[in-house]
Amino acid sequence: MNCNRKTVFFVVFILFCFPLSAKEIELGGKTGWPVFQLEENIAKGKGRFGYDCIQLATNSFVYDENTDLLINFENPRNIISEGQYDIVANNLKITDQAKMAKGAGLSRNTGGLSIQGRPGTFFGSEGFMGSFSIEFWLCPSVAENGEIILKWESSKNVRGNLVHQLLNCFFSEGKLEWTLTDFFDNYTDAEGSSEIHLKGMTRIIPDTWSYHALSYDCENGILEYLVNGITEDIRYITSDGTEDGNISLVVLGRRSKLQFCSKYTGKIDDIRILRRPYSTPDYQSAESAGKVGRMLFQATGGKFITKPIVVSTGSRLNTLTAEMTVPDQCEVCYYVRSGDNYFNWTDSYPKWKKVESGKEIKGVTGMFFQVSCEIYPDGDGSVTPTITNIKLDFDELPLPLPPFTVRAEAGDRQVTLSWNYSVDETAGGYYIYYGNRPGEYLGRFAVQGDSPVNAGNVTSFTLTGLENGKIYYFAIAAWSALDNRVIGPLSKEVYARPMSSLGK
Repeated sequence: MNCNRKTVFFVVFILFCFPLSAKEIELGGKTGWPVFQLEENIAKGKGRFGYDCIQLATNSFVYDENTDLLINFENPRNIISEGQYDIVANNLKITDQAKMAKGAGLSRNTGGLSIQGRPGTFFGSEGFMGSFSIEFWLCPSVAENGEIILKWESSKNVRGNLVHQLLNCFFSEGKLEWTLTDFFDNYTDAEGSSEIHLKGMTRIIPDTWSYHALSYDCENGILEYLVNGITEDIRYITSDGTEDGNISLVVLGRRSKLQFCSKYTGKIDDIRILRRPYSTPDYQSAESAGKVGRMLFQATGGKFITKPIVVSTGSRLNTLTAEMTVPDQCEVCYYVRSGDNYFNWTDSYPKWKKVESGKEIKGVTGMFFQVSCEIYPDGDGSVTPTITNIKLDFDELPLPLPPFTVRAEAGDRQVTLSWNYSVDETAGGYYIYYGNRPGEYLGRFAVQGDSPVNAGNVTSFTLTGLENGKIYYFAIAAWSALDNRVIGPLSKEVYARPMSSLGK
């Protein structure tokens, strides 16, 4: 009982006389943001002082198993975000006046973008095809008659004859119109024509973004054109033009180029081709179908989790302080957790602790810290918070100093090491490091164990079972009386060569 009281008194004495050392880790700011363990719906923008900040990503399409092509203009070096298509020619410029995310394509009536689908893609394959949807955002400068937004031309063999195929989207009287020629198998209208026209009813307003989709459903034969989620024109691609007729399927001929904005002045964003019919995007509710894209940021917000941050054993997190901007109705929530071995961590273990920026944190200690952050926009989804940096202020146990003097005395298959006690009052004992090369303490030969050997709180220790005639190198490090997992720096290296006794 007395020993326990003495130990507690000694630890309290050390904490009082030798306070924990204060440290700080910065995430973001001038040091830059690390690679996160998890990130959902977040992006980097420009925060205070020109540093990168974390903010919500704007609503934009996400590549999934139904996506054949996605062009979102976020990477100027390769505007094709996803999909097996190659750029043949690109005369589009990148502008930050985007509808979705940070970039959009700018066409100045100089040829636009031409791409070629690889085999297996929708426009890179021949033969029968299933459902599809072609979608994009458009913001024209003038909406002039004859401006071409999309064009694909090819030919297919029909009973030994080459038949010209065409898919064309162009402006006519301030509205978009679609023409599909010989696009479907054995389809003709009541007048015997294989050419299909879908005409928009909504006048496209210059310098205003609108969302367009051409959709075909091979399950019911419905071909429709939609603007801002509202059907503008519709056809049944069936034998009698009604829902009761036999459905005609898409049949494509030889591979050829797909052209966007070949004769067009204005902006285009988030082009995608899907192998399914049109469906309401995640950010467009049924109640606001006529206001598609009004919410710039998803109401569900975004999230990131850092990788475990290595500090030192016994470290104590004091505060999390964020340099951030949180507009009215927006919110940012922070969570932290800690532990000594992150390899057994799960999503819920160790338990996350909610904290506030700049407020004192209690009970978060360990060798690893982890930070989670949730970011929410305002009610209209029009404004996002921004986080320029996060600073973690914490205390760590001081590293005990090693002994200043170490001596090594060789014997028969053994070496005796001796040293003076460390002048550091936080030293609770000593580790002996040994090996066969200078500075490499990888020894596995001593009876007392592999390097390092815990000698305890002594000033002399003998390692036995060593090989005579071989030189060994040694160094001593002190471990902390507060936590024996906290090990200080190594002492000066010494060496010795065990030898057999004379006459033996």
